[in-house]
Amino acid sequence: MENQRHRILAAVADVCHAAGYVSMSVEDIVVTSGVSRRTFYDNFRSKEDVYLAAYDEVTKQLLERVYAAYAEADGLVARVRDSLNAFLTFVAEEPAFADMCIVEVMAAGPNAIERRNQTMAAFAEMIEKAAADELPKSKLPPALTAETLVGGIYEVVYSRVLQGRGAELPELLPDLLFSVVLPYMGQETATSLLKNERRRSKPKAGKQADS
Repeated sequence: MENQRHRILAAVADVCHAAGYVSMSVEDIVVTSGVSRRTFYDNFRSKEDVYLAAYDEVTKQLLERVYAAYAEADGLVARVRDSLNAFLTFVAEEPAFADMCIVEVMAAGPNAIERRNQTMAAFAEMIEKAAADELPKSKLPPALTAETLVGGIYEVVYSRVLQGRGAELPELLPDLLFSVVLPYMGQETATSLLKNERRRSKPKAGKQADS
């Protein structure tokens, strides 16, 4: 039964990726997962119910990766860089999950959007905590800063995923890192970090071209 449930949840991502949430039907999910309609309704009440379960499962995996990267890093810059890199890499490597959770969530109704908002709030809280752990209170920007930054990053990611360019997202790490660090550590530090991160990324690009 657990295996069938996972097959159904995986099918939601595949169908959302191929057809979109609005066009997705229970029949599509049943056919794609290879389970019976009875099995589907033994586990889920409706299309919305199974979508929310799939969204919760994927975001759980995503947050586990991001939290792990955050916990292993030391300092504001390293924590932001490593957790942001974990997020961008996950989205790039899982296009169906990315489509379902970043693009199609906007069409899946108020309950889905509320879950999206909770996920974004979790990212903002990580930035706030990393900053509060390193900077004196007098140096912290307004509380709305982290929320604004996460919203901007979401729009950048949303547009790439919508255009089928999710694989490009890890390349944006230096610029996104600059945007996050700027209001907390200032222009000089953020600019120096941007240059260093771009230099770090160039050898990787060269190796990929050689291969």
